[in-house]
Amino acid sequence: MAVMVALLRGINVGGSGKLPMAALRTIVKDLGHTDVRTYIQSGNVVFRTSARSTTAVARKLQAAIAATSSVRPSVVVRTGDELAAALDRDPFVARGEDSSKVHLTFFPSEAPDPGDMSAFAPDEAVALGGELHLFLPDGLGRSKLAARLDRIAAPNGTTRNWRTATTLLDMARALA
Repeated sequence: MAVMVALLRGINVGGSGKLPMAALRTIVKDLGHTDVRTYIQSGNVVFRTSARSTTAVARKLQAAIAATSSVRPSVVVRTGDELAAALDRDPFVARGEDSSKVHLTFFPSEAPDPGDMSAFAPDEAVALGGELHLFLPDGLGRSKLAARLDRIAAPNGTTRNWRTATTLLDMARALA
């Protein structure tokens, strides 16, 4: 059985998009996945599955959430190995930056090219595979790049900080 990590966009952020994690776990279990675990309240789910396609799992999960709640999140799914590879290739951690300033935006397919970043210094972004790797030295909340990031990520990308991403990887490894 494969271990997969589902990342939902816009769950339990602000006043809209409320989906209790217990309900999310039930939805994932009802799709036939096992050992379902959630992490924090923002739509992070780790589980075992006999499915092979992350795209199919994401599509089915998105449809099941829409059918059983008023929430319509985008869903990105990675295998545990894919998540590990994304973290391993982060250019900012590799060059020794403070990981608390590093974020990843996950996309269902290839991450879009962020374009010319010079106007957003000291913020940096690099697209590698299905992730946009971000170095935001002043934090996401004070980032010059944050508004552009919302436009780049919408409607399919979802951002996680380094700590959340590594915790999800630890959870995936514990199930493997």
